Amino acid sequence: MEKVEIRWHGRGGQGTVTAAKVFADACLSGGRYVQAFPEYGPERAGAPLRAYNRVSSKELRMHCPVSNPDVVVVVDPTLIESIDVTEGAKDDAKFIINSSKEAAELRKKLNLKPTQKLYVLDATKIAIDCFGRPMPNSPMVGALNKVTGLVNLETLLEDVKKSFGKKFSQKIIDGNLLAVKRGYEEVKEG
Repeated sequence: MEKVEIRWHGRGGQGTVTAAKVFADACLSGGRYVQAFPEYGPERAGAPLRAYNRVSSKELRMHCPVSNPDVVVVVDPTLIESIDVTEGAKDDAKFIINSSKEAAELRKKLNLKPTQKLYVLDATKIAIDCFGRPMPNSPMVGALNKVTGLVNLETLLEDVKKSFGKKFSQKIIDGNLLAVKRGYEEVKEG
């Protein structure tokens, strides 16, 4: 693995930026070079935003948004209706979508190339099941980890525990750890 570039699509308040940071921290703990940074429009809850990760076995010297992602993570599926989440994606890109819809329907809507892979999970439902809030970021981090294999699950869970431990109760931390595990286990290729 030389370098993997990831672009996240979400809305303010869904934890997308936090998810990108947590994933980067886990990859860093796993011995890789990383970058994680957001790109905001108007900074308000509900506004579309992008976040980016670069993960590499070598030092990263570029500091620009990811325009040709290897992986696209769509935290909020309503964005598919309003923006082109496939823009600039590589011919062999992997798309991870938070949705309860069938993969075939999403593949058609996104107009994916046969060489592009699609992975689907209902991260919002998992989040509600695990900690009672529609915050799909934790299950999406688990799914991203499964699809990319960039870090082992134990390292990821340790970093989730570290980053959430400063801000949340043990019940919320445990719920998020379960949500990461379920995202990892329940993401399906479509």
